[in-house]
Amino acid sequence: MRYIIIGAGAVGGTIGGRLAEGGHEVVLVARGAHHDALRTGGLRLTTPEGTRTHQLPVIQSPDELDGPLRPDDVLILSVKTQDSTAALDLWSARPVAGGGTAGELLPLVCAQNGVESERLALRRFLRVYAMCVWLPATHTEPGAVSAAATPVSGMLHVGQYPSGADDTARAIAADLEKSRFLAPVAPDVMRWKYAKLLSNLANAIEAVSGVIDGDEAKSLLGRALAEGRAALTAAGIEAASPAEQAAARDGRITLAPLDGAERGGGSSWQSLSRGTGTIEADYLNGEIALLGRLHGVPTPVNDALQRVANTFARERRPAGSLPVAELAAMVDAR
Repeated sequence: MRYIIIGAGAVGGTIGGRLAEGGHEVVLVARGAHHDALRTGGLRLTTPEGTRTHQLPVIQSPDELDGPLRPDDVLILSVKTQDSTAALDLWSARPVAGGGTAGELLPLVCAQNGVESERLALRRFLRVYAMCVWLPATHTEPGAVSAAATPVSGMLHVGQYPSGADDTARAIAADLEKSRFLAPVAPDVMRWKYAKLLSNLANAIEAVSGVIDGDEAKSLLGRALAEGRAALTAAGIEAASPAEQAAARDGRITLAPLDGAERGGGSSWQSLSRGTGTIEADYLNGEIALLGRLHGVPTPVNDALQRVANTFARERRPAGSLPVAELAAMVDAR
C-alpha cells in the first residue's frame, strides 16, 4: 500500500517518517513554509534514536501527484479538524486509476483529535476509518518534527467508523506495527477517541496558560473534565476508562528528552506557537459544549475555554502568555 499523509505536521510527519523507515511508500501533503522546507531539505524526524532526514515526495494538492490515485492508496487525514472539510472536498472527488473516485474506493483514516472528522469524512467517503492518536510529537519549525516516545513512537488504535474491523484495518495496523508504533485493531475505536477527547480538554488551558502543574490549573482542568464526563453520560456515549488506557500503555511506552531539551506543549499550544490563526478548541471543548446543549448539561467551563482559546488564536497571542489565575477568573466570570 502507498500512504498519502494529508497534513504532514507533528502527527502526520511522524507517521509518514516512521512508515518510510519501515519500507513503505509514502507521499507527504503539506502547505506553505513547511511544504517548501520538506521539498528542499526533506523531512527531519527526531526521535530518541537521533535525527534522520527523509527525502519523500511532497505535494500541496492531488493535482501534483504523478498520475491518478492508485487502487492501493491509503489516505491518512492528519490535518486539524478545522481544516478537514477543505481537505476532504479536495481529495474525495479525485479519480482512481481504473475508474471511480477516492471517495468511492479508497480508505480514509482520520488520525486526528476530536470526533467530528469521521462524521465529515463519511459524507464524502464510503470507507472511513478512525484512529485514536496517542503520539507525543512536536512541529514548530518548517521541515522538522520530533517524537519523544520510546521504544515505539506512540499508540494508534485503528478501526472502521463507526465501528468494526476489517482486513484493511488489520493491514494498516500491521504496517504501523512494523514501523515503530503500537497499533491495536479496535472494533470499538470510538470509545478510545472519546477517552482521548476528554484528555484533550486540557489543550486549551495549556495553550493559553502553559504547562498544567499548579493547583489552580489542575482544579480548572478537573472542572472541565467533570463537565465532559457528564455530557458524555447524558448522551449515552461510552469512553475507554483510565484503567484501560493505562493498561494499554503502561510499561510499553516512555518519554525521553530529545537533544537535552524538554518537549513543548501539545497540539493546541503548537498551533499558537506557529501563529496559524486557528486552533482546534471548537472540536475539543466545543464538542463537550455541543453535547451539553443537546442533552441539557451545563458546560460553562468548556464554553469559556473554547472562547478564550479561539481569541488567542485569532489575535495570534503568544502561547502560554495568560496567567492561569487570570484564565480561571475569566472562566468564573463566564
